[in-house]
Amino acid sequence: MDALSETLRVVQLIGAIFINARFTAPWCYRSPAADSAAPLLEPGAERVVIFHLITEGDCFVQLGREPAVPLRAGDVVVFPEGHAHLMSSHPGLQPAGGGARLAAVLSRRPRQLSYGGGGATTRLVCGYLACDARLARLLLAGLDPLLRVNVRGSSAGAWLEASVRYALSEARSPRPGGPGVLAKLAEVLFIEVLRLHMQAQSAGQRGWLAGVRDRHVGAALAALHREPARAWTLEELARTAGSSRSVLAERFQFLVGSSPMQYLTQWRMLLASNLLKRSQTSMTRIAEAVGYQTDTAFSRAFRREFGVPPAAWRRNWAARDRMGVGSASQS
Repeated sequence: MDALSETLRVVQLIGAIFINARFTAPWCYRSPAADSAAPLLEPGAERVVIFHLITEGDCFVQLGREPAVPLRAGDVVVFPEGHAHLMSSHPGLQPAGGGARLAAVLSRRPRQLSYGGGGATTRLVCGYLACDARLARLLLAGLDPLLRVNVRGSSAGAWLEASVRYALSEARSPRPGGPGVLAKLAEVLFIEVLRLHMQAQSAGQRGWLAGVRDRHVGAALAALHREPARAWTLEELARTAGSSRSVLAERFQFLVGSSPMQYLTQWRMLLASNLLKRSQTSMTRIAEAVGYQTDTAFSRAFRREFGVPPAAWRRNWAARDRMGVGSASQS
């Protein structure tokens, strides 16, 4: 199993499609930064990544003073760093929207937005993925502030786009389960965007996804994810990846931004935090599962990464969960 599949298998993601929008030209809408939108979308989430799927028509997206980027039907645009942005029928228009308008839209059932001057129609759906901040840094490292992928070029993307349209119509009906289907589709759509981006990456790009795609680094990542508790050495890992130690160490550092052994520690801590959140597994069993022979060694490593011992971290998370913070939103 590759590192991306293994990561998505063991680490919980929370996705949702939160707005079904219909704009008519001329129009311009300001989407707030992810940090300010997060309390409205997924209270308590450490990181929220917002994306838009254009289902009909075309439009433009703009970050700050950067040139506007044209979008067409089938495009998914993702903002890995969570920047505020403008969506518009033409560049240079004055925006509506923002946090107050978003709050008003989110209070409706179903969450629909219609806005504009009555001209050409553009339809889009807005979604998000909520996850651990460390997981977001891992998955999205090295990506541009604005990531655009057209899903109509893949069979999975075409199926997802049709499924999203169907689920949106179902969400307006009295039948149960519509919001839940949309949530799952948001997760799958986001993953498909990452997969398509990996396929389209050119040589010289850096980041975790580029590492997964690399022949030797990808094999090393897959091995570390497959057997995180193993007492890996650089020599053993290089042999597994079909590389020399020096080549693997250099290539891994260049693409992923850390040494293989540093990365292994980070991955173990991410796994441990996931087990602490989602299970009542004992500290001893968690320590063993992530490669530490004693509770003391595990606690020391966990505290270096999170600032508190694992038992205290689990109590803090449980207290937040009892207050309903971080639960999945309904579309």
